[in-house]
Amino acid sequence: MRLGGPVFEKNLTPESWLVALGRSGYGAAYCPVDEKASDDVVRGYVQAAAAANIVIAEVGAWSNTVSPDAAAAKKNIEFNQARLALAERVGARCCVNITGSRGTADWAGPHKDNLTQETFDLIVETVRKIIDFVKPTRTFYTLETMQWMYPDSADNYLRLIKAIDRPRCAAHFDPTNLVTSPQIYFNTGAMIRDAVAKLGPYIRSCHAKDVKLANKAHIHMDEIRPGEGNLDYTTYLKEIDKLDPDMPLMLEHLPNAEQYDLAAKHIRGVAKEAGLSFKG
Repeated sequence: MRLGGPVFEKNLTPESWLVALGRSGYGAAYCPVDEKASDDVVRGYVQAAAAANIVIAEVGAWSNTVSPDAAAAKKNIEFNQARLALAERVGARCCVNITGSRGTADWAGPHKDNLTQETFDLIVETVRKIIDFVKPTRTFYTLETMQWMYPDSADNYLRLIKAIDRPRCAAHFDPTNLVTSPQIYFNTGAMIRDAVAKLGPYIRSCHAKDVKLANKAHIHMDEIRPGEGNLDYTTYLKEIDKLDPDMPLMLEHLPNAEQYDLAAKHIRGVAKEAGLSFKG
């Protein structure tokens, strides 16, 4: 496994990027350039990563490709095509997005039409359009699991992968987003084992977050820093460690470097207790 996360330095160069990653002890990284980067700039980062044994885990393509606004959907599909092409250029393990919402209030929010067969079919069509345009040979296109949109479970993820039917469609694993009920919350280890058993051959990158169930009349869960919630990190690390020695586990959604350091410290501590270690 490789632990990774964002860096906070501005005006990055390949050299300062490696210094920042080394300071955090990361063996994996988010893509440090965008799709507008020149070939020379991309080459500089790729060579630096190879020399320092850093895996570029993923290129984010965060946008709503199934928006009910046709113009917005077209623009976002084109953005995903550009981001997948970037992932191919840098040799990232994957390009990742969510499927998006069929509502207009929030591009990533819940909507009554998100989990319908019609939307499932639209996702299949959209992902094919993204992959077929780029025709990647080194990277993969993946969808992050989400609570209120496909893929909302390991079973539905498998359904999507098989329906999309493209060799370069793979999986992204974020078990925190699959904690959707008290039953799962209090037994996250079983959920993780089940998901990895089903999706393991497809998983290209993973996210590290945590979840906490609130004591409120209606079910409410908050995403929080790893170690502050109920996700079974011992099981999580053991399961993904079986898949690939270079599997990235990427920290995200924390406000500053100090919080990332605390999260990394917790995860490394869990790994050590489990007899596991991270590359890098």
